Parts: sequence; C-alpha cells; structure tokens
Amino acid sequence: MLKTTPFTDIHIALGARMAEFAGFNMPIQYPTGIQEEHRIVREGVGVFDVSHMGEFWVKGTKAVDFLQYITTNDINRLDAGKAQYSCFPNGKGGIVDDLIVYKYSTTKYLLVVNAGNIDKDWAWVNKVKDECFAGADLTLENASDKYGQLAVQGPKATEMLQKLTDADLSAIPYYSFREWSFAGIQGVLLSNTGYTGAGGFELYFKKEDGIQIWNALFEVGKEYGLAPIGLGARDSLRLEKWYCLYGHDIDDTTSPLEAGLGWITKFDAKDFIDKEFLLKQKAEGLTRKLVHFECLERAIPRNGYEICDEAGNTIGHVTSGIMLPTTKVGIGMGYVKIDFAKKDTIIYIKIREKLNAAKIV
Repeated sequence: MLKTTPFTDIHIALGARMAEFAGFNMPIQYPTGIQEEHRIVREGVGVFDVSHMGEFWVKGTKAVDFLQYITTNDINRLDAGKAQYSCFPNGKGGIVDDLIVYKYSTTKYLLVVNAGNIDKDWAWVNKVKDECFAGADLTLENASDKYGQLAVQGPKATEMLQKLTDADLSAIPYYSFREWSFAGIQGVLLSNTGYTGAGGFELYFKKEDGIQIWNALFEVGKEYGLAPIGLGARDSLRLEKWYCLYGHDIDDTTSPLEAGLGWITKFDAKDFIDKEFLLKQKAEGLTRKLVHFECLERAIPRNGYEICDEAGNTIGHVTSGIMLPTTKVGIGMGYVKIDFAKKDTIIYIKIREKLNAAKIV
C-alpha cells in the first residue's frame, strides 16, 4: 500500500494526477498542467507538498565528529541557524545520498534526506555509528514519520509568508533557518533553502498541524495567486536551475567529483569516508563528468538516451532531460567522457537512431 502525506486527500480533491513516488501517493500535476505550474513558480508563488522527505536527528557531544566523518562537507563551517548542502560518500567512491544539514547547536543537528533513500540512509548512518562510534555520546533518531513539509517557492513567496509569522523572513539569509510561530503553530522550522531557484522557504511542522498550515497559506495566498504545484514542475524547475536529482544525476556509482560536487568535498578540513579514494581520483584525473547541455534542434532528451560524438560513437548517457516550459528548448544533464566535457562542445543526443545536436553550457 502506498504511503500518504497529510495533504493526499486535498490533492485528490483538487483533481491532481497522482502516481507512486518513493513509495508515496504523490501529485504529479494538477489540471492546470506542468507548463502553467512552472510559470506560476517562476513569476508568482506555488506550494509543493514534500512531506515524503526524510528527517533524521543527530544529537550528542560526538555529533560533530560523526557528521564530519560521514559527510563530505565541513560541518565546522556551520553556525547555529545555518544549513549546508552535503552528501554521504558510500565507501566505494559513490554517493549514498545528498542531503541538507541543519545546525541547531554543536550537539544537535537535523539531516533532511531524499524520500526514496530514507530506509537506505537510516541503515547507513546506523552502520557507521555502530562500526566507528560505538559507545560514543551519539543519538540518532529517524523522525521522518513525524513531520510534514511544504515548499513555498517563487518571487512572491516571502511577502506572502510574512503575513503568517512575526519572524522577520527578510532577515533569514539563504541557507539559514529559524524555528518560529507560523499560522498560529509553534515551533515551525522556516528554512530559506529551496530546490527551484525561484526563492522561498520550506516549512517543517508536525504532521497533525499540516492541514491548519495548508489552509492558512491558501487563505492569505488568494491575493498572490498561490497554486499547488506537482512533482512534474518540481522536476522541470530544478533542471532549469541545474540541480541534481538523486537516482538520476547522482547515485551509488557516481563520485562527488564526477558529479561536479567538488565544492562540497572538503579535503583540507577533515578525514571522511572515501577521502583517500577521492584524492586519488582527483590526482589521476576524471574519466567522465556530469555536464549540462541545451539541444540545438527540436528534441526532448530523456534519461538513459545515449550521448554520441559526431561520428555516432557513444561517449556517455543522459541522466535527466526535458523540454523547458519557458523557452521550449530541450535541456538536460548527462555523463560524458572527459574530453567532451568542456563548455561549448557540440555533442549529439541519440533519439530513435537520429543524432540530435546539442551544446554543453
């Protein structure tokens, strides 16, 4: 049986096209369609139900040491109230998951992980704890079933949300957060992160408070044209911003360096899982790299399509791709041999035996 969120019945009542995603019954699009939902977020404000995401608490005096070892980024760069994008290396040169780390204090952190990886991630963090931090002052809690989450995104999001809280949202910088009263609910986590590039906040709350928050959003949202947005537009929005999606652009077989995530891999700051492997990979040079491309012909690149050179030789494969709603241009990501990874290189996407020209951007 598929899992539900606090808002599943609302999505169905609104006529959303529902489908399985990460074991949940989730809205893919509403009757307005993906193109219109994409436009609403870019120009106004939309709300995504992302309650399927996972939340793990890490607490104790060894929390910093544990997170320094299990993630690639430098936890010591975080002040309380700040968030950080990072990933779990898997001990074999790949990525268990990408995640966001929220620092409450040096002994209390919240990890937000991908919905499809909750069970895998939970097993992984406990494995590392048991093998490397046995007996340490370290407590892990999987709180994924306790929380709901809504992502309110778009250029009008902050102004609209401000009507429901006395927290000064304009004073919460990018990748920072506060716990505050919101829509009459105490202790809502207001996070200025986002997965669209359009600005806005994520709201984390106890599941039982979800409907009250949803109704409050849509009451104040009337004057802003607030609309519910499905996972289809979430995918097109993140691709337009070139954000990776786990299971497509990164996975257990891709290294952070190959995926262009060297900026969250802090070799000089600490020891961490796969440090030696990644240092060796960096020294020897990459053989492939994740690139972004735009199609030069009318074509829609899809996950798994071959990427070829001019002669038709396979040089890689597409990991994500769409026809962009805003420009009607096909865009995508994919891994290619390193010799073809430079900006402005012409590559070819093989679609039904036809080679469609594209340019790395």
